[in-house]
Amino acid sequence: MALRFDARDVCGFKFLFSLAIMYGLMSILVHSVIYMKFIEPLGIDAPLDRFSEARAIEHVRVLSHEIDGRQEGRPGLREAAQYIKARLERVKDRAGSNIRVEIEENVVGGSFNMMFLGHSISLSYRNHTNILMRISSIDSQDTDPSVLMNAHFDSPLGSPGAGDCGSCVATVLEIARLTIDSGWVPPRPIILLFNGAEEVFMLGAHGFMRTHKWRDSIGAFINVEASGTGGLDLVCQSGPGSWPSYVYAQSAIYPMAHSAAQDVFPIIPGDTDYRMFSQDYGSIPGLDIIFLLGGYYYHTSYDTVERLLPGSMQARGDNLYSTVKAFAESSKLKNAHERESLGVSDDYNDERAVFFDYLTWFMIFYSRRIAVVLHGIPITIFFIMPFFLRWLNSGLCCCFAAFYDFVKGMILHATGIILAIIFPVIFSILRLSFSSYGMNWFANPFLAFLMFTPISLIGLLIPGIIFRVFPLSQDFSVLKTSKEALSDEARFWGAFGFYASLTLAYLIAGLSGGFLTFFTSASMLLAWISFYLSNKFCGHQSVSFLPAGNYIPDIVVAAIVGVVTCWCVGPLLSICGNWLARSSILQFLLHLSVIALALSSQFFPYSTDAPKRVVFQHTFLTADANRVVDSSYDFSVVDSNSLLFLFKYAPEVARALHIGPEFSFETAKMSNQQTFMALFPVSFLFSRSLKFPARSDEVLKQYRHFPHLHTNKPQMMSSDGSRRVYLELSLGSLEEVWVTVLNITGPLSTWSFADNKLPVPETAEGGPPSYICRLSGASHENWTFWLESSNSGDLRVDVAVLDQILVDEAKKLKGLFPPWADVTAYSSFLSSYII
Repeated sequence: MALRFDARDVCGFKFLFSLAIMYGLMSILVHSVIYMKFIEPLGIDAPLDRFSEARAIEHVRVLSHEIDGRQEGRPGLREAAQYIKARLERVKDRAGSNIRVEIEENVVGGSFNMMFLGHSISLSYRNHTNILMRISSIDSQDTDPSVLMNAHFDSPLGSPGAGDCGSCVATVLEIARLTIDSGWVPPRPIILLFNGAEEVFMLGAHGFMRTHKWRDSIGAFINVEASGTGGLDLVCQSGPGSWPSYVYAQSAIYPMAHSAAQDVFPIIPGDTDYRMFSQDYGSIPGLDIIFLLGGYYYHTSYDTVERLLPGSMQARGDNLYSTVKAFAESSKLKNAHERESLGVSDDYNDERAVFFDYLTWFMIFYSRRIAVVLHGIPITIFFIMPFFLRWLNSGLCCCFAAFYDFVKGMILHATGIILAIIFPVIFSILRLSFSSYGMNWFANPFLAFLMFTPISLIGLLIPGIIFRVFPLSQDFSVLKTSKEALSDEARFWGAFGFYASLTLAYLIAGLSGGFLTFFTSASMLLAWISFYLSNKFCGHQSVSFLPAGNYIPDIVVAAIVGVVTCWCVGPLLSICGNWLARSSILQFLLHLSVIALALSSQFFPYSTDAPKRVVFQHTFLTADANRVVDSSYDFSVVDSNSLLFLFKYAPEVARALHIGPEFSFETAKMSNQQTFMALFPVSFLFSRSLKFPARSDEVLKQYRHFPHLHTNKPQMMSSDGSRRVYLELSLGSLEEVWVTVLNITGPLSTWSFADNKLPVPETAEGGPPSYICRLSGASHENWTFWLESSNSGDLRVDVAVLDQILVDEAKKLKGLFPPWADVTAYSSFLSSYII
């Protein structure tokens, strides 16, 4: 049967395809901008007074490839520190007589409590290395306000760390060279901090802020980070106060900053050194600037120099150098003493400014005071418009009737937004019900938009169709206008009122992302004015106004695509949506959604460019210092496709573990949180974990002694019944220890860690309250500490030691995994003691 379309259907399809082409071209432009396609990286022979990406990349190559592993506990971390210091010494040798250059190697240690990923934990560390350079004029003083730039040179487990954060260190090294070779004499000192312990919970920055003589001189800082391999180098956090973001807005060559990022960053599971400088210990004005793209490789073995996005480091270097100069030349730069005496001022208050860039071309910045006025305009217009449109011709009653219709239009538009999010979510659940795995879009992001955008559009369009038969409060016969025109008007102003209300909600909540809805409202108002003028001079056109566990990743992505679709298309549909409000269009979109969902099942969710993350722990349960009680292989994953999926598509691994076709979670042996204690609290992000038996004879040949806890002096009893036990922890003959975790349960009242302060106790799986302490830092000396109990009851101490060396059998098993799986593998030694 032939399909028959009338003229309005044809217009609708033309408009739909025009939208697809327009947004396609816009996407290409945005893709080119955020992937730095317009940035020309300078070569190795670039002028010495310019930042050169090629010169910086040579540092990344050395740090991530020539040096074998920069993880805490590995020899490569020390090699990286030596390399950085040697490069800084070479820069110092070229400094002119009018510049003072100081270089320090600073070994830090300490102990403190913190909240991380919602869990309370105590951290104790020793022998972490920071490398510092201070560049100043020859007559500067140690107390002069200075600008700090921070980058960490350690890398996460199992990763060469080219992006995170070899690229950061390389950028700062090149800026150090540029500062000297350009001949610029900083009017205020520049401090470059290369810290060696960020991946173990920001210990290097903590050590600097607690112990270094220059810490109180810092008047502003820039923390350079990476959660990917390039692209947008976004200002994700700024403060306290609005001054740091204002300096960035004035100085950045390729501005990349959105105040809305500050609303989102706190809910992301992670943290950066920014926290130590600006929040926990310093209250220093500063910026947190982070590479965002290439997140597939973040904390994986694929984070290599070849994955760095060309142009990204060039843009970052140009921005950072310009911003550092602006901070150093600012009269508002104050050291800690001056800030304290200054108190709260317009420059150092806690109010968040509103700022955003437009495709890195320019940046708009305005204070919260201006935002209060500016962002209140749309909701004011919404309330005024019914009286503006009806007062002169129809009287007060018609004004209120128009307002009621506008509110109805707003409710309908909100309904469309909700449906545009719910429909993709429902479709994602339906697809997963018939599919053997999810996340097909992971390696092919375009699939997410292909699957969920058409069905989201249906959700947007349905309320507009319903509104055609929705009763109006206004009497069109009295107003001498058509019902269609009144419906068009109500739907448009309803949509406008929806975005105006969101703008007001952002403002009341004290968030900084209200500019998004404000400019949406402003653009709609401009469209209405244009449409009004076209009607006046060209006659009325018939255009209607329309409102615009395992499933979690797919549901979240479906909802995000729905939100993006609403944001991009919703306001536009309120102007010219009548062309799409056709049953033939809805049928086409529905068929397209079904076809896309069917085709998506043919795509495998992972590749070497988008690997699946797997945690492989070779667990040894030990007793005394030289006996292994049990050994196992423990596996976990961090996404919705479970280990059953992994073993199904990694048959060589399944055979090595003796996994048969009848294998299931019901018949398998599960690993609990206690098994992964060495990774606390990151282990709470893991999906269901499995345990498999393993041999222990190899480890007995590899190590002479295992970690062991024992008392090193007699316990002390107090008159109030409390007792104090003195303990010594030996790490045995383990060679590359990354971290040691203590889990203490029982009547613990105080301890020698964190200034004798206990963290908030943890309670897991219905067990007793426990106190967690992480120990890190290489040393030939044993850890010594004391615990004090409130009574004579026993204390239980569970010890987990993470060693980065695998026995040969575990190495072979790791090598069986397919290339689309990135495996973080290590050994964990567990032991328990009753004291």
